Amino acid sequence: MSAPQPFVFLGCLELNELLPQEAHDARELLEQVAHVPIESIFCHTSAALLHRPVLAEAYPNDFSLWVGSEVRDVRLAERLAAIDAFHAGSMERVREDIIATISDHLQHLGAAAARTQGKRLRFFQVHLVPVPTGHQARTLAEFRDALAEVDVSALFYHTIAARYRAGRGRGDFAEWIGGALGLPDLADRLAHIDPHAGSLERIRDRHLSVLSDALSGEGA
Repeated sequence: MSAPQPFVFLGCLELNELLPQEAHDARELLEQVAHVPIESIFCHTSAALLHRPVLAEAYPNDFSLWVGSEVRDVRLAERLAAIDAFHAGSMERVREDIIATISDHLQHLGAAAARTQGKRLRFFQVHLVPVPTGHQARTLAEFRDALAEVDVSALFYHTIAARYRAGRGRGDFAEWIGGALGLPDLADRLAHIDPHAGSLERIRDRHLSVLSDALSGEGA
């Protein structure tokens, strides 16, 4: 039986491109969200963990943060914060959820949408540049040990970007462990770790906990 292909850990650098779109109120936000590239939706939702390493629980994406802090529409901010990219499964679905949420809010507002008294929302799209970390693994123990040491951007690249930007199934970790190592139950446990819950270091800790439990069960 041939040895599995090694898992090569990659970190990433984030390059943000400023887009011409901007918003001053919820109506303009609705209009622009419907038309910006899907990379921009990714940048302002899932990729917020890269430019805001610790997300405030109240405002986990850039749209909810801006609406809450600059437009001062707390109700809409709360509703935007509740949009769950993990269960949505794709950035297009996230876009649809944002559009539906803002549309419903404006329909029931009964007044003109408040314009920001602070900063307008500038739209960006993100470009990720893969960066070798120098770490790779062929066994589950090697994988766990490498994951404990790699740059935190590798967690983003292999769990969030892989799943929501590149469309690589359940994320690179789960795909390799399920396929190369033939451990589908462990892969399923990793795939169910919400990569949007907390910080990237918290995501690392959750993965390490699951992997260590699996290794303990093997008597490793």
